[in-house]
Amino acid sequence: MNKLLIGTGGFLGSTLGSYFPMLWGGSLFSLASVFFGMTAGIGGIILGYRLSKYLGFV
Repeated sequence: MNKLLIGTGGFLGSTLGSYFPMLWGGSLFSLASVFFGMTAGIGGIILGYRLSKYLGFV
């Protein structure tokens, strides 16, 4: 179950982070989209790990 939460956190974080530059009219294929996708993906992985640890799966 912990791999599922960590993978889901990474997927959702990187997906939502990639859409963040569109708020100011940026493109999905810009360097800012890659940066925010990577940053939010790492944050989602950390959040998924902490959530699985809190629920007792780790």
